[in-house]
Amino acid sequence: MAVKDRHMISTEVYDLAESGKPIAERVKEALSAIEDALDTYTPERVSISFNGGKDCTVLLHLYVAALARRSPPSTKPVPAVYIPVPSPFTQLEDFIQESVKTYDLDLFTCISSSDVPLPVESVTPGTATPVTLKQNGDYVGNPAITRPVGNARGGEGMRRALQAYKDGHPQMEAILIGTRRSDPHGATLTFRNRTDAGWPSFERINPIINWSYSDVWTFLRGLNVPYCLLYDQGYTSLGSIYNTFQNPALLTPDSASSDLLGSFCIIADDPSTICLAEGKPNGHVKSPTPPARYKPAYMLQDGSLERAGRVSGAALRGMT
Repeated sequence: MAVKDRHMISTEVYDLAESGKPIAERVKEALSAIEDALDTYTPERVSISFNGGKDCTVLLHLYVAALARRSPPSTKPVPAVYIPVPSPFTQLEDFIQESVKTYDLDLFTCISSSDVPLPVESVTPGTATPVTLKQNGDYVGNPAITRPVGNARGGEGMRRALQAYKDGHPQMEAILIGTRRSDPHGATLTFRNRTDAGWPSFERINPIINWSYSDVWTFLRGLNVPYCLLYDQGYTSLGSIYNTFQNPALLTPDSASSDLLGSFCIIADDPSTICLAEGKPNGHVKSPTPPARYKPAYMLQDGSLERAGRVSGAALRGMT
């Protein structure tokens, strides 16, 4: 995929900010937050957290637009940091690598120095980090090293990852983050927040903190911004392959129908033996149920259901 023309991106984004469309005010305030951070720190001391999700994809597009708008325009590779979750989706990692080329990112991937990968994301506030989740036999959580920092699930993993980034990039003083107010732990954040005591010293810049779920998709689709293909398959919030599923609110009605198999009953008493289906009166048994079909993420009407496809640590423990 060819590198995108930053000047063209900037023109489209700033034109949208002045367009008078409902999304315009959100774009304008996000650009203002980014510009303020760049004025404070300069592009050389600002990085962007990028994990391939829809929110940080919006943020990356906005950031590149702001960089191109500066005088003189910033043409260097964009400093970025990627903090992987345990067992990420292959499609997501492929998209991240495509984005590195598309946006000319200087991407630093934080790999835990520990022999045991640390969860670094928050899914459900107040839920303990899962300690029995296995990853192809490679990952068994250890409660001694996965203890959360404060109330943030997986906080210790995030702290270690940011420390690794700070150690390798001591000049970085601010990180742009695609957190929105509806995200776990996002309710009280502002456009700019310092990291807490005991954490690597950064100012966290949250330009899209006030954006809604629908704002994100209005922006991405309105400007034809490439995004991870998983969102077109019914996923609305992406994490590990072990805690992320297609959103049940996007299941198409024909997939959800319980009549796809017709009427049937189980003949065998022992569930471990072969079971026979009882056909309808005409003697025919319907074909097996086809794979479930899901609408794309942008068709979710209720943004409060964005994380309906995510499973908490407590639920995962019950599945092991």
